[in-house]
Amino acid sequence: QVHIAETGGGLVQPGGSLRLSCSATRSIFGDCHVNWYRQRPGKEREWVARISDDGLRTYLDSVKGRFTLSRNAAKNTVYLQMNNLKPEDTAVYYCNAFERARRLHYWGLGTQVTVAS
Repeated sequence: QVHIAETGGGLVQPGGSLRLSCSATRSIFGDCHVNWYRQRPGKEREWVARISDDGLRTYLDSVKGRFTLSRNAAKNTVYLQMNNLKPEDTAVYYCNAFERARRLHYWGLGTQVTVAS
């Protein structure tokens, strides 16, 4: 069992930056892919970025070059650095850990990101 918690959301002006954190209650890097999803107002939840268990990073096209994933194994934490934020990035951001062997998904409760002037 893994419990996930996201932090770091908030209100930021267009062009600003935020760093989201996804913290887990145990080490997840060896056996889980960690994904970030977001749900924008009135939209379906969409995938944003992934760091796989072997460290490969992939991104949604609209965030490439602006969002960057990193991880700290000692803290069981994955970070999503978001730069040059746009109003269309406004959403609730969710962290998901996918445990490959048992095909289980673990979700956090989300953190609100609002980009507005």
